[in-house]
Amino acid sequence: MALSSQNAITNWAGNVIFTPSEVLRPTDVAEAQQIVADALRIRALGTGHSFNDIADAPQLISLRDVVSPFELDEAARTVTVPGAAPYGAVAAFLQEHGWALHNLGSLPHISVAGATATGTHGSGDGNGVLSTAVRGIERIDADGELTWVRAGEPDFDGSVVAMGALGVITRIRFAIEPTYDVTQQVYTGMSWDVFLEEFDEIMGAAYSVSVLGRWSVPTLSTLWLKQRALRDQVGSVDAAQHLFGAERVTEEVHAIIDGDAPDDNMTPLGTSGAWSGRLAHFRFDRAPSAGGDEIQSEFFVPRAAAVDALRALRPLGDRIDPLLHVSEFRTFAGDDLWLSGGEGGGRLAIHFTWRQRPAEVAAILPDIEAALRPFTPRAHWGKVYSTAFDQAAGFRRLGDFAALAARVDPTGKFRNDHIDRVLAVSGSAAQ
Repeated sequence: MALSSQNAITNWAGNVIFTPSEVLRPTDVAEAQQIVADALRIRALGTGHSFNDIADAPQLISLRDVVSPFELDEAARTVTVPGAAPYGAVAAFLQEHGWALHNLGSLPHISVAGATATGTHGSGDGNGVLSTAVRGIERIDADGELTWVRAGEPDFDGSVVAMGALGVITRIRFAIEPTYDVTQQVYTGMSWDVFLEEFDEIMGAAYSVSVLGRWSVPTLSTLWLKQRALRDQVGSVDAAQHLFGAERVTEEVHAIIDGDAPDDNMTPLGTSGAWSGRLAHFRFDRAPSAGGDEIQSEFFVPRAAAVDALRALRPLGDRIDPLLHVSEFRTFAGDDLWLSGGEGGGRLAIHFTWRQRPAEVAAILPDIEAALRPFTPRAHWGKVYSTAFDQAAGFRRLGDFAALAARVDPTGKFRNDHIDRVLAVSGSAAQ
């Protein structure tokens, strides 16, 4: 096993400095089991795409060096992959074999275990968060034993989106479906007034819809529509030149971060192609050009309250926009996973990609959270929210999860300060 160097260990964005005494990198599962069994406090380190201290611990373990094959079961329509595998690698493997996942997040470079544990969601009125495709999780428990939790078992709904608090994930089994093609169109110049007036129609206009822009200006920047193509539809796809008052873009654009990032980071426009190269905003064959120069926050509000929540935030636009690269608005379907943003019903995700100005971002977050409070918001587990934000108000099964964590991990081996704050229970109180 390899220990960490003396250099600072940070997350992808560089806004969080981890404080472990060591980072352990086993080369096989048995070694990982022994590390976990011997540890007092330990957490898994993924791709570092969380923007808060949710991954920090006195010891960190990375499973990137543990080699495990992808296992495709076509009869069961599942694929079993290492938890450390990035979504892009899983997507490429499935596409090569004629299969697909139901959705992808914006970035295909994040690990499947990290995305599952924090409830990464993708987009689409009819699409559940990425974790809804999970059919089983293999993890190393607090005693070092390797166990599976499978769909249909009593603890399953509480064990999928679990913040890493129930063990170190070694493998994940996903439901799959036959491959499909997606056509991506981008429109620019839609007004805020139209967006709020026609919200339901806009967000339901395609299989996956993203709206991007700023808060204090009358016009949003871009509307991204990703539509599943017909089986016999290939090549260029006809699309309306104008939609919801916006004009179709015919050249590649950089949708997420303002600036001079290369266009070839983006997935292609206007042509039908495999889901694996269209559903994510960025290509999976190269790293995002922005290089982590950002901080992210995201809040989920009930689908029925979406327009009212957006209206409540717009008066803060003059304060939000100077700190902002861009905001993105996406919807997703409801589910039964206890700590999923979609638990209990569909949601609107209100996303903030902030500039690297952490003190100013921290100062405005309480006002954003206060404006959203009437709508019982939930904060994305892996992104920045204030320490005073009450996750229990939005996640109605959080108390059940705290009890599950106390039962599965009675000594708090997999918890840290962040998890204890969220659960409002210390490791000693849970014993």
